[in-house]
Amino acid sequence: MATLTKNPETVFATDVWFEDSKLYVRLTDGREVGVPIDWYPCLRDASEVDLNNWRFIGRGQGIHWEALDEDLSVASFLRF
Repeated sequence: MATLTKNPETVFATDVWFEDSKLYVRLTDGREVGVPIDWYPCLRDASEVDLNNWRFIGRGQGIHWEALDEDLSVASFLRF
């Protein structure tokens, strides 16, 4: 069966930002994925300073917030 969905393991994050109570991730294939920040209580309750203190892990396979001890995988955004 053919599908238009790309394998989530083959795309990586190139940017992350927060806007209108959502977490957005720009992917290497050009897509921008937004998810409600409420899905992630650790992020929802974080300060703006802590939210913006992130770094990529695994060359963009995931996002890490050191001060929050939180990691999210890019693949998890594509499974909804």
